[in-house]
Amino acid sequence: MLWSSNWHVTLTASTALFWNLGATAEEAKTAPSAPTPTCDSVEYRQFDFWIGRWSVVEGEQPAGQNTIELDLKRCALFESWVSVDGSRGRSINFYDRSRHRWHQTWIDDRGGALELDGGLVSGSMILEGERPDAKTNISVRHRITWTPQRDGSVRQHWQMMKAEKSTWETVFDGLYKRSQ
Repeated sequence: MLWSSNWHVTLTASTALFWNLGATAEEAKTAPSAPTPTCDSVEYRQFDFWIGRWSVVEGEQPAGQNTIELDLKRCALFESWVSVDGSRGRSINFYDRSRHRWHQTWIDDRGGALELDGGLVSGSMILEGERPDAKTNISVRHRITWTPQRDGSVRQHWQMMKAEKSTWETVFDGLYKRSQ
């Protein structure tokens, strides 16, 4: 026999289960959910002094043009660099809320990459990272410091320290001046 003599019990149980699942789904729709994270806290605004269109000089010599834009619902800064020699580079910069640190990932059109982490120290953004030297494969530590100046410009001081040395050498010391 295909039908059990207790078919009405099975039907009643199935109906109760169906209505219970429907009620649970409805409760999930109306239950308060955790707020969606945003990038509105003060930490996300620490590097905003770098946002803008910039003419960059090293000493009195033009070095290039740089554009820093806020994007992804104010969660990231995107950098687009063009050197006077025509080479280009880009970076993404963001505050990592889980690590409580700023992070930059840089890549240029020659395949050079740099990963930096750090934060705001006495009004300057200081990011550091390590990578092997392309020619010697010896580890090199990089430190880049961005410091807003009173006139609205920004100084970028890029230093490196080779593993076998204990002193920082300047790679680039540029001044960002707002483009008109």
